[in-house]
Amino acid sequence: MNRLREKYENTVRTAMIEKFNYTSIMQAPKVAKIVVNMGVGDAITNTKVLDDAVNEMTLLTGQKPIITKAKKSIANFKLREGMAIGCKVTLRGERMYDFLDKLVSISLPRVRDFQGVSKKSFDGRGNYTLGVKEQLIFPEINYDKVNRVRGMDIVIVTTANTDLEGLELLSQLGMPFKK
Repeated sequence: MNRLREKYENTVRTAMIEKFNYTSIMQAPKVAKIVVNMGVGDAITNTKVLDDAVNEMTLLTGQKPIITKAKKSIANFKLREGMAIGCKVTLRGERMYDFLDKLVSISLPRVRDFQGVSKKSFDGRGNYTLGVKEQLIFPEINYDKVNRVRGMDIVIVTTANTDLEGLELLSQLGMPFKK
């Protein structure tokens, strides 16, 4: 069993029940899924760039991403509807906990001048969105093999009803929020 999942089931869940006065163990919020999205704008002119992004994403998450396509044509960007412009992965279960553990304990502290992540990135329903400027903060990425620095969006979807509950859940799981 994963270290973070064990922590959630043994300590975090009971702390949440006590803090928010839940009547049932099922009311305690938990992390439902994590969506990692990488937009690759250069894929319009060079499709090999997208293959590199897919390979890197597979390394990071341990799961093969799906290719995302443009929903509508935009002439100024030379973009046609249906062109491949990125990739995304939806993580659930053990892989989700593995990724979250790696993100919180290894990757985020590796960011230069890191003071913590913003508490304002909640969506109003307890879900948290985080933008990463470069994929190099992850330990699996070999610095020498990277041909281009790419960023990604990481969305942590929780079953929490409010931002306060979501903030408490992620704080208990070790997410380094700004003081």
